[in-house]
Amino acid sequence: MLRICSLIVLMVMPVAGIAQGFGGVVRVIDGDTFDVGTDLGTVRVRLHGVDAPEIGQTCTNGDGVQWDCGTWAADQVRARIGQREVTCETVTQDRYGRTVARCALAGQDVGQMLVSEGLALAFRRYSMAYDLDEKGAVVAGRGLHAHRFARPEDHRRAVRAEQAGGASGRSQAADPGCTIKGNISRSGGARIYHMPGQADYARTTIRPDQGERWFCSEVEARAAGWRRAQR
Repeated sequence: MLRICSLIVLMVMPVAGIAQGFGGVVRVIDGDTFDVGTDLGTVRVRLHGVDAPEIGQTCTNGDGVQWDCGTWAADQVRARIGQREVTCETVTQDRYGRTVARCALAGQDVGQMLVSEGLALAFRRYSMAYDLDEKGAVVAGRGLHAHRFARPEDHRRAVRAEQAGGASGRSQAADPGCTIKGNISRSGGARIYHMPGQADYARTTIRPDQGERWFCSEVEARAAGWRRAQR
């Protein structure tokens, strides 16, 4: 009997170091990541089962114009849940030390809300909970689904491959956070920067010895005299 009781206690004990249930006011980091200010401190949360575009990731509208849909998605999430109080339940902890959790705002599942509105995608590799919500958003053309874009995990994979130099030995940024390529045209000398996800990004090589460089933000690139690539 003692052994059985001990097993029951072990089964219901929380995972060490991870808060199982918590809540607090939200500060949005990006479309699927935010800080929750609890009574015991700040918890960095990665929403379970959803995947939003990265800051700086581009989408293409019906006119062929590219725009920063990652920042847009983060702003939309911020407008909905920023500075509001949520309750969360921990699922696990990821390799970056973030608490992966399901969260609710006034009883509404935050992940479901974001996927239904087309602000994030269902992260089916980890959960099928929002599969139908994403399909509904696609059919209705809501949010991101009114545009063309790469799934965030594909975008991240492409950026990692580019930063690693790829099989062809492409140049890579000294700072992993600086992923914008400042290229100088060989015909005319035009200074053009390419964002991750743009059509020519992967095949653009940076030659520092010829004045080309990496930028950490579009503001920095424009201030240095570069203009954004059209595609």
